[in-house]
Amino acid sequence: MSSIPEDLHYTKDHEWLCLEDNVATIGITDHAQDSLGDITFVELPEVGANFGAGEAFGVVESVKAASDLFMPVEGEVLEINEDLLDAPEQVNESPYENGWMIKIRIEGSHAIKDLLTPAAYKDIVGSE
Repeated sequence: MSSIPEDLHYTKDHEWLCLEDNVATIGITDHAQDSLGDITFVELPEVGANFGAGEAFGVVESVKAASDLFMPVEGEVLEINEDLLDAPEQVNESPYENGWMIKIRIEGSHAIKDLLTPAAYKDIVGSE
């Protein structure tokens, strides 16, 4: 079974979000990286770009497929994980630590109210 840390928030599209103050770190879940297989390329947005919740902010490509990355909440990109541009396999090796994708600024913690709890996300991946 995939790892689902209890201190994160999740989307039905298999992104995770870690909120610290008004900065959210976003990546894809262990389940998503496992489903994709060996990740060969990651395309990330420009710092300063703004996205609405549900908008595609990048692409992850693997030996099996290319998948859009969807923004869990509205926000402005503060930082991208430039290490992934040269070493995209970090998403496979460490999806919740070294494999994070972007950090965004969000306005208020209410923005995460529509995200899934770890238990709700477990229900989704357990039924796939």
